[in-house]
Amino acid sequence: QVNLVESGGGLVQTGGSLRLSCAASGAIFSINAMGWYRQAPGKQRELVALITSGGATNYADSVKGRFTISRDNAKNTLYLQMNSLNSEDTAVYFCKSTSIFKRDSWGQGTQVTVSS
Repeated sequence: QVNLVESGGGLVQTGGSLRLSCAASGAIFSINAMGWYRQAPGKQRELVALITSGGATNYADSVKGRFTISRDNAKNTLYLQMNSLNSEDTAVYFCKSTSIFKRDSWGQGTQVTVSS
């Protein structure tokens, strides 16, 4: 089992930046891909960004050019650097890992609020 704990959320003004972190523990050896998802009030959870064990990345169109996903394998930590934030980025952000056994693990989420 993989345990994930997000941090770094908060309140930021439009145009500002935040960096989210996701610390992984447990069966780290089994992690393949990791990603960030978000869920705004009244909306479904959506993919923000993915990164594979090989470092390949994929982004939602709405965040391309503004967000950067990265992982530090030595620290067992996933990051999401978010720049040029706007009100549509307001959501709870979740970290997810997918193991080599195709099992998903989720963190508890961290709130990001962008004020105008």
